[in-house]
Amino acid sequence: MAGLIGIVGGAAAMAVATGAVSPAAGDRAAMEQVVRDYILAHPEIIPEAMAKLQQRETGKLVSSSRKEIETPFAGAWAGAPNGDVTLVEFFDYACGYCRKSVPDIDRLLAEDKRLRIVFRELPILGPGSEEAAKASLVAAKQGRFLDFHRRMYAAGRPATATVAKARDASGVKAGGEGAADIAAEIGKNVELARSLNLSGTPSFVVGDQVLNGAVGYDALKKAIAEVRAGTGG
Repeated sequence: MAGLIGIVGGAAAMAVATGAVSPAAGDRAAMEQVVRDYILAHPEIIPEAMAKLQQRETGKLVSSSRKEIETPFAGAWAGAPNGDVTLVEFFDYACGYCRKSVPDIDRLLAEDKRLRIVFRELPILGPGSEEAAKASLVAAKQGRFLDFHRRMYAAGRPATATVAKARDASGVKAGGEGAADIAAEIGKNVELARSLNLSGTPSFVVGDQVLNGAVGYDALKKAIAEVRAGTGG
């Protein structure tokens, strides 16, 4: 119903703006008929209106949880400590598309010295994902997150052996994976992902925008630029 109201309201505005109907014309029934006729004559506005409505609703969800979304767990972040834009990535070490996105993130970090990136563990692809996520959060507490993060993706699909390999290579001391704060962080990320209607991993949040999937360097850079320009939340 809310979506339909948004579409009809948008169509009415378009009809008025284009001169299809005068703001003072007729009663409510007449206005609704004009709007209906306009929609039938211009059906292309329906997906446009729905996309706009979805963007607006997503922006509200992000705004209501912004502090939780953008506040990293310990050292699970990279880039500028007080960056003017924060890019948040929800990821899973078992996700091939997340692995594909690593060079895009590294390129952004290298080129954009005003950007802060926050990494949120979302281990949804099995026990190996959860084991790697816990080890990653231990690395974050020891100030070795980014090194572990890169080595974990380079080591291959998460399993006990590959997690140990990444941990040893990055100098992370084993132990602490069962700590209450680590379990709480993973649980919080799952709830955030659910509240934002994320479709999977990777998912990125920047400003009021949510980008689902391995959208690539150009799309991420564009979204960051829009936030700086004041057009992306």
